[in-house]
Amino acid sequence: MIVPVVIGLCIISVILLEAFETIILPRRVSRRFRLTRAFYVALWAPTKAIARLIRSAKARETFLSFFGPLSLLILFGLWAASLIFGFGFLYYGNTPHDPTRPSLETCFYLSGTTFFTLGLGDVTPHTSPERILAIFESGLGFGFLAMIISYLPVIYQAFSKREVTIVLLDARAGSPPTAAELLLRHAGPHGLDALLILFRDWEHWSAELLESHISYPVVSYFRSQHTNESWLAALAAILDSTALLIATSDNPCSRQARLTFAMCRHTVADLAQVFFAKPRPDCPDRLPPEQYARLYTSLEQAGYQLRNDEASKCKLKELRDMYEPYLYALADFLYVELPPWILAAHITDDWKTSAWGRISGFTGRGHAAQDIEEHF
Repeated sequence: MIVPVVIGLCIISVILLEAFETIILPRRVSRRFRLTRAFYVALWAPTKAIARLIRSAKARETFLSFFGPLSLLILFGLWAASLIFGFGFLYYGNTPHDPTRPSLETCFYLSGTTFFTLGLGDVTPHTSPERILAIFESGLGFGFLAMIISYLPVIYQAFSKREVTIVLLDARAGSPPTAAELLLRHAGPHGLDALLILFRDWEHWSAELLESHISYPVVSYFRSQHTNESWLAALAAILDSTALLIATSDNPCSRQARLTFAMCRHTVADLAQVFFAKPRPDCPDRLPPEQYARLYTSLEQAGYQLRNDEASKCKLKELRDMYEPYLYALADFLYVELPPWILAAHITDDWKTSAWGRISGFTGRGHAAQDIEEHF
């Protein structure tokens, strides 16, 4: 029977190619249709639909945080089940004229025990081709397990490295991070030097983020530890800050701001392409005139010398048009809220709060905390 053999070979070939492209190949696959991508699209759409029904932001983020790790386990299970069914079809179609040939269900059972190397012995291969298939499948089962064991640490290492830099931004740009807080907290003596170092670090961070999330897109679904933080919100704050300095200022950070802006914009544009998230030209205005006036007044009072002419405003609008449509596209796809340019009211940073403080009544907002705030 040639049909079961063809079906089995097609299933095995497709799954092995998908596993190779997803785990081993360290670059983006340009082929539009992939089973792995179709799996994530099919699973992510209902997950977002359920998340929209959850009113509590904390509960919603907790629910969404399960998607990344759980989807990996489901994907690995589907791969393993598909390989087992593929080899089952090969066993079934191997001996078409053998009157003692087992049923298709028994062939699937033989394939499962061989793939997971159980060695029960109640069903055994009899012909030479079947024995060769059994040896190959058991070796593939070992290799599949080793691939999963080696893949998971890489995923969590990329996630951990991404989150460390986001957590470091908490005291530097607020929670959520905003361009206004980032620039205000780096005003005063030695502030521009610290801002220059921060922009340089985020240029490297965005490059590492682009490399890791293109090679392993599943990391993009992993949520941050706090509901008001995300890698996309952090990128938005850095892009906003650098765009404002490029358009309205000539301070020593301007050159590094251009380099950081270019790398961060490259990151959001390429990641939008990875998820086929079409940029939104009709995206809402994140910086209306009244908020721009507040932002400009706050920074001017903090000591920044910014231009406020029409040419500078037009340049800022052009820079924003280069990245905001991609930010909104990614935010819509990943169900992440983008931070504003400037907060409407003061929000306590994450480093000043704790679950123990809410339980015991201890907030930690004593003289030491106030002294730290005064030296931002």
